[in-house]
Formats: sequence, structure tokens, C-alpha cells
Amino acid sequence: MKLRYLVVALCLGACAMAGKYSREVNEPKPSGSDGQTVEFRIAKLNQVWEKAKRMQLSPVRLTELHSDLKIQEKDEMQWKKMKVEGLDENGEKEAQLRRNFNVILAKYGMDGKRDTRPLESNYLKDHDTKEADAFDDPRLDKLWNKAKSSGKFSSEELLSLKREFQHHKDKIHEYNILMDTVSRTEEIHKNVISPLEGDTKEHVLHQKHTELKQKMRDLNQGFERLRKLSHEGFTEDSEFREPRVIELWEAAKRANLSDDELDSIKEELHHFETKVEKHSHYQEQLELSHQKLQHVEALGDKEHIKRNKEKYNTLAEKTREMSYKMKKHMQDLSNKISQQGLAHNEL
Repeated sequence: MKLRYLVVALCLGACAMAGKYSREVNEPKPSGSDGQTVEFRIAKLNQVWEKAKRMQLSPVRLTELHSDLKIQEKDEMQWKKMKVEGLDENGEKEAQLRRNFNVILAKYGMDGKRDTRPLESNYLKDHDTKEADAFDDPRLDKLWNKAKSSGKFSSEELLSLKREFQHHKDKIHEYNILMDTVSRTEEIHKNVISPLEGDTKEHVLHQKHTELKQKMRDLNQGFERLRKLSHEGFTEDSEFREPRVIELWEAAKRANLSDDELDSIKEELHHFETKVEKHSHYQEQLELSHQKLQHVEALGDKEHIKRNKEKYNTLAEKTREMSYKMKKHMQDLSNKISQQGLAHNEL
């Protein structure tokens, strides 16, 4: 009987958490000035979305972009409320939002530059990627080839390890984007005439350099973890499997939290990991659905095409929803860990 109550309690907790993010996702879509339904409430985000659809990004990349734009929309709407209330006087939040938007443009190849470091945020291309240059980084390639040939890992463990390497590659790409943004801001900073504007941009630059240093620390810690994992293999008492969850757990352990706080974070991370795994499953199903649709379209049966397109569109919508929920939850967890750690350091 006690077990039954426990299961019910856990289900109710999970439903409450799911409801928190579902309400945001399921809000009615906004309308543009012409009365037509649009995807986002901010014009520039709609422009990016329409451009992305014309670029013919892969289905999974398109869902990832949609969730990134949805997070950007939420943050910008919150900032507008802050501005009305007279907050963000030094423009720090506004600068961060501009930086985040530039990162999105660069991440999906829409910043007008030829991206020589392609970012694949999904892990569906394990079978058609050339193993020799899988990670576009000599240190990662060398470590991966050594781990792969060591005989320490089962096939399943190798797939988990590869996801960790791919995640680290993505983090390197994000760091390079941020570094490029800082370089461009410094070029603009040189041409500033107004002293007041110069002071503001000096503050923004300081914030960006601080963020760069933190990302570099995270990269170094991440690589050291990969190096240790490649040499020693997975341990049976590993708390988590997903790279993003492991990264949050490592951050929590470094944040000087109490045992009770760590236990609470650990429990929430287990729920989050389930969400990440579900999201990965939807990504795989979307990719398969897209391949099937292409096959059906090549055959030319209109009725068959219509049915498969409806299934594909439904799945794409669900995958976008899952992606947003996962990224929003990850953002909340990251903020929670940072704030709790900061509170302890100030005591």
C-alpha cells in the first residue's frame, strides 16, 4: 500500500513539472500585423524562422532552432517587463540577450559567415560520419580512437562515450562563437566616441570576458573528465548517462552545496535525464519519419504522401515541444545550481 502511494506521489510530481512547461508551449500562436498567424511574438525571431525554413535545415536541426528561438522569445519578453519596471539600468541583461541572439544566428549558419565548424546538435549521424575526423579536434580524435581500440568498452558504452565526445565538440563550437562575438564587440568598442557609451560597452566586454573564462574552465574540466573516462572506463556507480545531465551534476558538486541540497538536485536531475532521453527518442523518430516521407514522395502516391506528411508534421510539432521543455528545464536547473552555490559562497 505504501508503495502504491509513493508511485502516485511521484506521478503527481512529474505531472506538475510537465504542466509547468506545457502551459508555456501550448499558448495560442500570435498574429502578425496582417492578421496572419505567426510562430513568434517578436518580428526578428519570425524572420529567422522563415529564413531557416528556406535554408532546408534537417528536421532535427529545425526543431532545435525552434526551441532556441522559443527560449530567446521568453527571455526577451521577460526583459521587456524588467525595462518597464525600471530594472536593467546598466543594460547588462539587454547585452546578454543580444549576445544570445547572435549565438543562435552563428550556431545555425545564419550570421552571414561561412561556418567551417559545422555543429550537429543531434547524435543521429553515428553511422555515416567518418570516424577519423568525427570531432574536428585533434585532441578529441586522438582520445576517441584510443578509447575505441582499447577494448574496455561494450558497444553500448561506446555509444554513450561518443555522445559525451559529441557534447564536448558542441561546447567547443559554442566557445568559438562567443569568442568571435567578443572580438567583433572589441572592434566596435575601438570606434566609440561617446565616453558614456564607452563605459557601457566596457562593462559589457568585461561580462563577456568573464563568460569566456568560465566556458574555458568548463571545457578544460570537460576534457579532463573525458580523458579520465577514456582511460578508466565507466564505473558501475555512475549517477547519470546523458552528457548534459552529467555536466549539471558536476557543476552541482563543485557549487559548495549542502548534502540535502545535493540530494534534491540529484533527484531533479534524474527526472531531467528521463526528459532528455525522451527528447532523443523523438529526434530519432522524426529523422526516420522524414526519411520515410522522402521515400513516399519519390513514389508519387498522393494519398500516401498526404498521410505521411500529416504524421511527420505532428511528430515535428511534438519534437519541438519536447525540445523546448528540455532546454527550459535545463536553463532552470543551471540557474538554480548557480544561485544556490552563490548563496553559499556569500555566507
